[in-house]
Amino acid sequence: MIYSTYDAGNYYVIPGSPNEAMEAENFMAFYTKDELRVNMGYESTEFVVAIVGSQFMYSGLWLEEAFVLQALLPILSEFPSDNSSRLRVGILSENSTSNYKVAVEAIAVKLGYPRGTVEHIGFDGDVNLFLGTADLVIYGSFLEEQSFPSILIRAMCYGKPIIAPDLAVIKKYVDDRVNGFLFPKENIELLTQVLFQATSKGKLSPLARNIASIAKSPARNLMAMETIEGYSSLLENVLKFQSEVATPKAAAEIPLRLKEEWQWHLFEEILASKHANKTYQSNHYLEKVEELLNNTNVESSGATSAIDEAFSYMDWEEEKHIEMLNARKRREDEELKDRSEQPRGSWEEVYRNAKRADRARNDLHERDDRELERTAQPLCIYEPYFGEGTWPFLHHNSLYRGIGLSTKGRRPRADDVDAPSRLSLLSNPYYRDILGEYGAFFAIANRIDRVHKNAWIGFQSWRTAAGQVVSLSKNSENALLEAIQERKHGDTLYFWVRMDKDPRNPLQQDFWSFCDTINAGNCRFAVSKALRRMYGIKQDLNSLPPMPIDGETWSVMHSWAMPTRSFVEFVMFSRMFVDALDAEMYDEHHQSGHCYLSLSKDRHCYSRVLELLVNVWAYHSARRMVYVNPETGTMHEQHKLKNRRGQMWVRWFSYSTLKSMDEDLAEEADSENPVRRWLWPSTGEVFWQGIYERERNLRHRQKEKKKQQSKDKISRMRKRVRQKAIGKYVKPPPEDTGSSNSTEMNTALR
Repeated sequence: MIYSTYDAGNYYVIPGSPNEAMEAENFMAFYTKDELRVNMGYESTEFVVAIVGSQFMYSGLWLEEAFVLQALLPILSEFPSDNSSRLRVGILSENSTSNYKVAVEAIAVKLGYPRGTVEHIGFDGDVNLFLGTADLVIYGSFLEEQSFPSILIRAMCYGKPIIAPDLAVIKKYVDDRVNGFLFPKENIELLTQVLFQATSKGKLSPLARNIASIAKSPARNLMAMETIEGYSSLLENVLKFQSEVATPKAAAEIPLRLKEEWQWHLFEEILASKHANKTYQSNHYLEKVEELLNNTNVESSGATSAIDEAFSYMDWEEEKHIEMLNARKRREDEELKDRSEQPRGSWEEVYRNAKRADRARNDLHERDDRELERTAQPLCIYEPYFGEGTWPFLHHNSLYRGIGLSTKGRRPRADDVDAPSRLSLLSNPYYRDILGEYGAFFAIANRIDRVHKNAWIGFQSWRTAAGQVVSLSKNSENALLEAIQERKHGDTLYFWVRMDKDPRNPLQQDFWSFCDTINAGNCRFAVSKALRRMYGIKQDLNSLPPMPIDGETWSVMHSWAMPTRSFVEFVMFSRMFVDALDAEMYDEHHQSGHCYLSLSKDRHCYSRVLELLVNVWAYHSARRMVYVNPETGTMHEQHKLKNRRGQMWVRWFSYSTLKSMDEDLAEEADSENPVRRWLWPSTGEVFWQGIYERERNLRHRQKEKKKQQSKDKISRMRKRVRQKAIGKYVKPPPEDTGSSNSTEMNTALR
């Protein structure tokens, strides 16, 4: 808040707090006015004026206090000459140095105040004691601030009349001659007239008493509205919710009754519980010590040990302090050791040691225990998350694995999947928000064999643990693994968060009604329109798959498990459906932030429709649907296959139909290379039979080319011309070295 005074553009200030009113009420509950005067050294006949200022120190503060003292000087004539009433002025300031105190009192004497009338009181003293003693409070600072001065709130809660300049922040909450006195800061001479209105014959005037009584009650909740709206606005702009979370209402929509005053009963309960615990602990401790000291029947040695036991808390505190000092000393020694010169050896030794450590790390620590355990399990449940706020709600055993939707918010030292590195689409904040946990589905399914080695795959939303809705217990995890290993239900969708228990469905609505409720009433319209575009249906038919009302439930909150092969098929269907939804809504939503699936601006738009899409696919692709009780692990099949006959759209959701549609889209993306904005190619791998044939032909051509190059090389080696030898070289015999030496000797003798 201090920085905001000098740089309001970079600091967001939320003014106001209930602390001032709470301190004032608690303080006045223990003292009377006479007791306060005795503690401060004032007589009961003395009229005490408190001059308070800004909480910020600045160079012109002493000059403003001098102006207030000059305007206050004529009030001395109001006090009787018989000394039955005397004026005392206290200047409350944060500057508690002796030089400042001497300067203020010297200025007062220079203006004509009797010695001892004006004194300086520093903030290092008891501010509450001084304010509770004062009869009148004057705000002597002319500095424009962003918040109503807390010292004035405290004075008003004490029931003191206040006089203040007409600063913008003060004038906003103080009405002149209603709950306080105001004077223009440009004309401080009018302060004297205001003082004469507030006093009468050395006492407070009836007008001042009335103003103080009127201001006391509203001062308890002064600036409560600004504070509540400020924190609500801050949370609204700082908190990022998951795509499936229904965003809260705007700060402006908070009911007025919740903003006009503080929720005092909550503060009182907290203070009462703390005070009660503190009192109980202190009384219990004193009683224990007194009992030990008064017990004369116990031997001295026994009494000494008992007293030592009573004071063991202090011993532990001292021991803790010593351990902290030792730890700090060890850390300093290690830092000094790193800074000192140490023999490093030759470069060859350093390189050899580094390579040895690297090989050891790769050989021994490449895979942690959880990853090794996960390879032997039939199921792996992924938990998509975004940001550090979701970390406490994620599991840490080998059955679960996190998948971070953003690279920046990944858990350290955890075997989590980095979704943006597997699917570049999630690096785009727009699609990361609008897809939410569905982005994790697309990221895992993209070349799934490289990251997922288990026969079954599952997903669980972090919200099941965050909202304490449901998450699998140890019994239910074992029951689910046992059912998968024994193949009790075959190709099945197991889910453990049911729609009829969802807090968003208190009326127990059917599937499509519930979907309409959480999507602004337009879920059926959006799904029908997306399916028509997806399947290329031109007629305006009712293309909404039936989801019967049979008294059974459906899956919500992305908490389910299925075979990995079925998951790949489900993602193949989902990619085409999401592409159709995006084609319908992108232009309007991307430009304005509005879509017809939400009543207000919503960056998550159709994520709530996608939350229920797995039910549509599983029901109409003839998969069994089994509910797993998350606490006990008992299983109940929902929407049995024999009861679905005549209601499933098996032809539309069959693997052959979806695969042919997927290949057509892949051929279009690969062959035609369209330049239009198209989401489908960015949601996963683009593959069709033509790509396989082209790659195989390319490999064949490269192989044939290498064979031809080898043949040409051999042919050139065989056909190259070799030069024939001119003749045979005969080595001459060695010369007679003995004759030559004798000849040379004879020549020398001559």
